[in-house]
Amino acid sequence: MGELAEKVQRELIEAIDNDELILPTLPEAALEVREAARDPEISIGALARVIGHDAALSARLIKVANSPLMRANREITDLQTAISRLGINYTCTLATGLAMEQMFQATSPVVDRKMREVWRKSSEVAGICYMLCRHYTRLVPDQATLAGLVSRIGVLPILTYAETHDELLADPAVLDQIIEQTHPSLGDRILRSWEFPVPIAGVPGEYLNFARDSAQVDYVDIVQVAELLSHVGTEHPFTRLDWRGIAAFAKLGLDPDLDVQADEDLSDSMEAAMGMLQ
Repeated sequence: MGELAEKVQRELIEAIDNDELILPTLPEAALEVREAARDPEISIGALARVIGHDAALSARLIKVANSPLMRANREITDLQTAISRLGINYTCTLATGLAMEQMFQATSPVVDRKMREVWRKSSEVAGICYMLCRHYTRLVPDQATLAGLVSRIGVLPILTYAETHDELLADPAVLDQIIEQTHPSLGDRILRSWEFPVPIAGVPGEYLNFARDSAQVDYVDIVQVAELLSHVGTEHPFTRLDWRGIAAFAKLGLDPDLDVQADEDLSDSMEAAMGMLQ
């Protein structure tokens, strides 16, 4: 790591250890949905009224309800019917995750582009998580989707820091290096501060640990495999790893040597999954 990258990483870690780094807070829409979800008796109509306060969020949920992965046989145009198709639990979890997109915006054009890129990738991974969880595990698909959406949440404070440090904006390679090295620990801090459930809160810090081998399949495994599959057909360094040595594949019952692009059914599912939350 270069001198600048080491300096920035040291400053970020010190700020974390001294509680001086201002961590992002959940958007109001996410807080409102999470509060509504605490009511076990909440009706579809009541939840629709809460989510309906945010027109953009409502539109996204309707779009997801109409996606191929939901096996929609007729188009939905209203929020209540979308919630009915998705289910209250999945709607609450998905709305909480999608509301976070509001946080991925910046005043600097360079940082704004980077934030949108990070959110796009998180959305792709989250869609694949849903598909993997549903077909290869007995875990909860809505939680897997949320795990994918928050896997890169630790990038936010790094890019916020970069906005006020021109030397980072001038060197994208160094910025990428800092993000790669630092965002997992930051992500853990953020999700703990948001009081996320432990199985999800541990995802950012572990999903890039390819030597990891837990006793049972969990959400980290799902996000890890989804992350790797999202790079199939690219020149990303992850495609050059020996996937046969990554335990998460075996725990999901997936053959790491499977040619995703050659398997038409899986390829179609992957394409639909990656576009589900876009």
